[in-house]
Amino acid sequence: MAGIAERDRQQAVLRLLDEAGKVGVGELMDRFGVSAVTIRKDLEALERRRLLRRVRGGAVALVGADEGAFDMRLRHATAQKQAIARKAATFVQDGDAIALDCSTTCYYLALEIRSRRGLVVVTNGLRAADVLSESDAVTVVLPGGTVRRSSQSIVGDFGDVFSSRARLNSGFFGLRSLAPADGLMELSSEETAVKRRLAAACTDIYGLFDSSKVGRFALHPFVTSDRIAGLVSDEGLGDDTVGQWAECGVPVHRVAPDQPSARLSRVEAG
Repeated sequence: MAGIAERDRQQAVLRLLDEAGKVGVGELMDRFGVSAVTIRKDLEALERRRLLRRVRGGAVALVGADEGAFDMRLRHATAQKQAIARKAATFVQDGDAIALDCSTTCYYLALEIRSRRGLVVVTNGLRAADVLSESDAVTVVLPGGTVRRSSQSIVGDFGDVFSSRARLNSGFFGLRSLAPADGLMELSSEETAVKRRLAAACTDIYGLFDSSKVGRFALHPFVTSDRIAGLVSDEGLGDDTVGQWAECGVPVHRVAPDQPSARLSRVEAG
């Protein structure tokens, strides 16, 4: 794993903590092929984000960490979210103008579409904006507002971002829960307000979610079922749920995560 990027290395540290509850500096040096100074900087950065607690010789998992924090959610159902993002990317063409929300699945979608040419992306997701801004061929529009640290997002009044008559081709949204009678739903009123504003500017709307979201508690609908162009989830989504949405005229795409051998083949081919 030598040469792994800083962000990927830190995510790997958090995954190790999930499994073992504790990591050592020496262990991490051997795993990543980097110096003790680099590992300590990683642990310091993660501690500042309140994702672990440093101890002598390493770090331990932080009991009571904010379960809603972006980095925590990024590690949940990672393979499923990446597969969902790859499918969602097929709905994005060169030259499109699209919206992405601040969900972790849309972050993975940003990774998939950053090579598109002439793309315009309106997003309140700071991580997605960071990824896409690395490409000279993508124009990123960030609305004004207040930064929410835990969700790595911008919330609040969007001002004049959508004051023109221009429409976005499509919008991609993560969600807290969903139901045919209510549409796509969120728990936070602030996040709901942002998603409603983004969705109102989109012609086609896609809901992106791993199957664990079905049946979860949520308070605020932000897109009604009649406005949904499609849903993308993983293969764990039940046939009954797919059928309920089909009765509403909403297509559901179920995707399977790549097997490790398939991922390796793609890397070798690239």
